[in-house]
Order: sequence, then structure tokens, then C-alpha cells
Amino acid sequence: MDRKDRELLKLIQSNSRLTAEALAAEIGLSPPAVQKRLKKLRDTKVIEKEIAVLSSSQLGRSLTVIVQVMLERENRLHLENFKRKMRNAPQVQQCYYTTGEADFVLVVVVADIAEYERFTQEYFFDESNVSKFTSNIVMDRVKVSLDIL
Repeated sequence: MDRKDRELLKLIQSNSRLTAEALAAEIGLSPPAVQKRLKKLRDTKVIEKEIAVLSSSQLGRSLTVIVQVMLERENRLHLENFKRKMRNAPQVQQCYYTTGEADFVLVVVVADIAEYERFTQEYFFDESNVSKFTSNIVMDRVKVSLDIL
């Protein structure tokens, strides 16, 4: 990967809908060269996924909760079971397996506190391997980004 690839990645990480022509004009390459580089970056999984970022408040999901989860047991079977449940939970926007006090840190997006309570009942209280969890209600989205470059 060279400087031109990095310039290209920086541009598309904030707007993946830019055309090859627009990208080419920005970084000083031809559109076919940009397309070839993008294909290689996708094929090698440097670009993992291209997504649309939706407005949670516009879609009636205005409550974001950062949750730290501590498990009772951390053997491979229990870890994989919890990871699978979090991958399949539609309320979980992000899930990280972490070091430190918490085993997992989650970003949960729900409509309201009642929905969050139902979520905790299903995924924490009804789960015998969750020993403790702490919830932090997001009051203001100061910065939300997946930008790397």
C-alpha cells in the first residue's frame, strides 16, 4: 500500500459514494487507476465493508447505552456463546471483547428505557453466565466515527 492508496482510503472512509472520477481528481490519478486500486483494496480486505450510517433518532431509536458486561465464566464455550448472542441481538450496534474489569463493552441502541430494560432482562438477567453489568446512558454524541486515517 502506498501514499496514493492511503489518500484514496482517507477520502472514501468519509464518503464511499464518491465516483472514480471525483476520487481521481482529488488524488491525481486516472479513474481506471482509482478503480483498480479500489478493487485491490476490497479484494485484500483493507476495505472490509461499505455501509450507510443511519440516523438512530430519525428511526425512533434515540437512546444509546454503553454497557460493560462481566461474565461469571470465561472458557471458550461461554465466550463464544455470549459473542454469538451479541452478534444476533438487533439492539447491539457494537460489541468488543476487552481486557480489564469488563469482559465485554457494548454499544446498545434502543427506542427508550423500557426497551433497554427488556434487553437487559433477555440478555443479562436471563443469562446465568453474566455476573454483573453496568450501564452508561449517552447524553450527547460528541464524536461518532469509524475513521482510521
